[in-house]
Amino acid sequence: MKDFAGFTGGGLPQDILAEAQSVAEQMDGRSDKELLRAIYARAAEGKRAGTLTNAQIDAFVAQFSPMLDDAKRKKLARLAEELKKM
Repeated sequence: MKDFAGFTGGGLPQDILAEAQSVAEQMDGRSDKELLRAIYARAAEGKRAGTLTNAQIDAFVAQFSPMLDDAKRKKLARLAEELKKM
């Protein structure tokens, strides 16, 4: 997956799981801040290219928010709102 266009919000397709594993390996040992920057940069690129919609952002947030603690959930929500304004 080169962008978030394949994300549908229901279950995680194999390409997303493979991408997540690849990114996790690349980010191993890096801080949460660096990880968030990488996610934001990839999502912003998708928004600018027109391959990431606000509905896909909402679906991504809904899928991953339950796995995060309250502080990280709030950060993700703030990033999502910023992205949706692009």
